[in-house]
Amino acid sequence: MIRKTGIQDFTKPGGQVAELEPADWMKLPAPYDQMDKPLKKLTEDQRKRMDATLDGVVAIGILPPSMPEEEKAFVDRFLAGVEKLFDAKDNWTFLQPLYHSLEYCVKCQICSDACPAYVASGRQDIYRPTMRPELLRRIISTYVKKEHPLLRKFKASNIELNAQALIRLAELAYRCTLCRRCAQVCLLGCDNALISREIRKIFSQQMGIAPKEVHEKGSVQQIKVGSSTGMTPPALADILEFTEEEIAEKTGKKIKIPVDKKGSDILLLHNAGEFLAWPENLEAFAILFDAAGIDWTLSSELVGYDAVNYGVWYDDVQFARVALRHAQAAKNLGVKRISLGECGHAHKAMIVVADRVLTGELNIPRESALPLMEKIVMSGRIKLDPGRNNFPVTLHDPCNMVRLMGIVEPQRRILRKIAPQFREMTPHGVENYCCGGGSGFAIIQSNNFPDWRSSVSGRMKLKQTLDAFADAPSADVKKYVCAPCSNCKGQYRELFNTYGVWEKSGIFYGGLVELIVNAMADLKQPFIQWEWH
Repeated sequence: MIRKTGIQDFTKPGGQVAELEPADWMKLPAPYDQMDKPLKKLTEDQRKRMDATLDGVVAIGILPPSMPEEEKAFVDRFLAGVEKLFDAKDNWTFLQPLYHSLEYCVKCQICSDACPAYVASGRQDIYRPTMRPELLRRIISTYVKKEHPLLRKFKASNIELNAQALIRLAELAYRCTLCRRCAQVCLLGCDNALISREIRKIFSQQMGIAPKEVHEKGSVQQIKVGSSTGMTPPALADILEFTEEEIAEKTGKKIKIPVDKKGSDILLLHNAGEFLAWPENLEAFAILFDAAGIDWTLSSELVGYDAVNYGVWYDDVQFARVALRHAQAAKNLGVKRISLGECGHAHKAMIVVADRVLTGELNIPRESALPLMEKIVMSGRIKLDPGRNNFPVTLHDPCNMVRLMGIVEPQRRILRKIAPQFREMTPHGVENYCCGGGSGFAIIQSNNFPDWRSSVSGRMKLKQTLDAFADAPSADVKKYVCAPCSNCKGQYRELFNTYGVWEKSGIFYGGLVELIVNAMADLKQPFIQWEWH
């Protein structure tokens, strides 16, 4: 029986606010319904760093203040950050939608059943999309200066603000994948995911608190060495040389990947994960663009070859630094436009949010590669044989491409043309569920957070995927999940490894461009290799 959790529980000293028990979680279809395990227990050191435990999971691991004066300073820094959220000079990104979402929510809870983490957890109260915003409202109403014109409408509340409550709020902000499914169903347009993101921003920009994988190993490393993966320009050159050799071996085609080609029509930005984890995606883009006669190039400039921009998840300053470097790389090459490869958060960062920072000559036209691929496929410039993809295929909709940007049909029109056994997930399109690895979750590997990601945040997507192939459950029938997003592929890899999906059900995952190239009639052998990795 799940215990009800209230706002006051966040302020209570010691103990864990909520217990996560496998018996409470949303059921998976057989044989996966027997595979759930309790989340890994925290070590003694982790408990010290998370004395105010939210749910027995650690994503950040904040060291609690040990002295009363330290606790007061900790709380005061947070409140100063809250005030900055409502200052147009400090919050130049999302002030208007943030205030709208805080003011107009009527707590009807329609959004709760739209949230995959809430439903998959067995409807734990702490994961309601309204929980984080309500806690923030009560803090604002009771502790933030009321003379601020945007804060006068919030009514005072009896909440005791202490370090434990804030540490729990920080962890709770990293229990939302920012998929914005809650915003889609809200009748008033309230965006609770945005509020979660802005809470993260307070902790990062005001207090220096963020997951190491997202900040130190992500944003900071990208600016320093050129890529969030640590890939330097010389390493990039080696990888591209290897990629060209792989293309020749697989296809017999000698294709030179263009780098720093000035005046090209397109600067293609890949998530660096494709270079290191899924080079077949990079290879497929090169093969397709070469066959279609696309005038394109990559950049070898620092940051210019890695579409990653982790700041979009947690920090406006880090976001702006990377977005400006992407635009500057394009400007230096004199390209006509920037095209984003198969990476969802890079779409959001560079195409949508970058409009808030790119002006003048840096406001270079930016587009998704998905409509471009559709144009190539439908134009007849390449000869296609759909029979090469005659195996069950379903489509995962990356949240930031589909729900946020409305890129719904290009990828579907492609799949209907090249995949005879294409079938939709239920639901699909803008109503599809997040993979569970969004907003940075797919790269956070510290402590026991991967357990939560696989068991809770990714649970709905796993069930959706298995249900899509219910007519072909045997592992002898190879099946393909088309997931045109690098972070989503990382999450699929983890889900499939955790539950043994490849071995039990024969389900493979990959991008869209690989399926297109696999259907190219002039290739001597199939491009997709059914090898688990």
